[in-house]
Amino acid sequence: MFSTIGYYICIPFAWLVRLFYNLTNSYGMAIILFTLVVKLIMVPFQMKSKKSMMRMSRMSGRLQEIQKKYANNQTKQAEEMQKLYAEEGVNPMSGCLWSLLPFPILLALYSIIRQPITHFMMLSQDVVQDMVAAVTDAGLDVSGIVQMKDGAAVVRDGVTQLLPYGQINLVKVIASQMPELGGTVDGWINMNYTSFGLDMAATPWSMVTHFAFTWAAIGLILIPILAGGSQWLMTKITMKHQPQTDPSAASANRMMMFMPLFSVYIAFTMPAALGVYWIAQSAFAAVQEYFMGKFFNKKLEEEENARYEARQAERKRKMEEAKVLQEQQRQNVQKQTLKEKQKAARDAKAAKAAKAGTATTEAGRVGDRPYARGRAYKPDRYDET
Repeated sequence: MFSTIGYYICIPFAWLVRLFYNLTNSYGMAIILFTLVVKLIMVPFQMKSKKSMMRMSRMSGRLQEIQKKYANNQTKQAEEMQKLYAEEGVNPMSGCLWSLLPFPILLALYSIIRQPITHFMMLSQDVVQDMVAAVTDAGLDVSGIVQMKDGAAVVRDGVTQLLPYGQINLVKVIASQMPELGGTVDGWINMNYTSFGLDMAATPWSMVTHFAFTWAAIGLILIPILAGGSQWLMTKITMKHQPQTDPSAASANRMMMFMPLFSVYIAFTMPAALGVYWIAQSAFAAVQEYFMGKFFNKKLEEEENARYEARQAERKRKMEEAKVLQEQQRQNVQKQTLKEKQKAARDAKAAKAAKAGTATTEAGRVGDRPYARGRAYKPDRYDET
């Protein structure tokens, strides 16, 4: 199942490599152009990832403050970090996927290089078996093509078993000694693996074990060294745009050492064409990281300045609103105090009037009836008689 999925993944990549090979008639140049096109296709996606990663780097100081503040409360720490990510519009996982994309492309390209008949020309396994049979019948040496045991080719379930790089060697033999055989198969390409004076199908390590002072050997050995150097350069440029306070700085430093060494190992043990891809991929990535880093540094600074100005404007607006509200409250208090004073004066006046209307002296009172002050007292004024 996985081999079938891998085969279909290879189809668009193989078409692209074939296109550039037919245009340039150079296997190495086809790999470089293929790498460039793939890089350009991925740029829009990687730009978003790069911007998110640079935002993460700029947030490192605030993240460290949260980690220190809530060191004893992991739940609260996670909540505050997620809140900060949401405020800044950052997805901490957005950069992971695109950073891993070169590896499946590398594997697909390795299949295309290692199996030129089935994965580059996209011909069937039956064609491979027919070609092996034709070369064998022609009496040509097939020891570098098929697995041998006791002087005979190994056959399982009626299928002749090839060596890991058997298809490459089969294509080389047909192209150099039986080119007319390829013309009998529709879609067959008599490939020339020599580019820049180097055999792109050879492994550089084979030149180490059989070293000779020739460009064919020295050039192949230089490919892994250049692959490691270009990977180191790309990592260096990537780290340049990250602050040293970044929590991932330590892991990035380890990656800076590991990836170039891994590149050297890959380029030494696999066909030189794969090393050329690694060099081109790292070189293009370094250029991309340099310009994207400068672009997004400037853009993020502008965004941060705009956010700062917006925060300052919002703060000023709130202060003005608070000031207006405070003045309104003060005026309301003053109005309320004046009304209270006026009401108190009216109440006092009314109380005074009420008191004046009921008060009198004992001299002017008959029973419970008060009389106006100063009226002459006549005891018999209300006598019935």
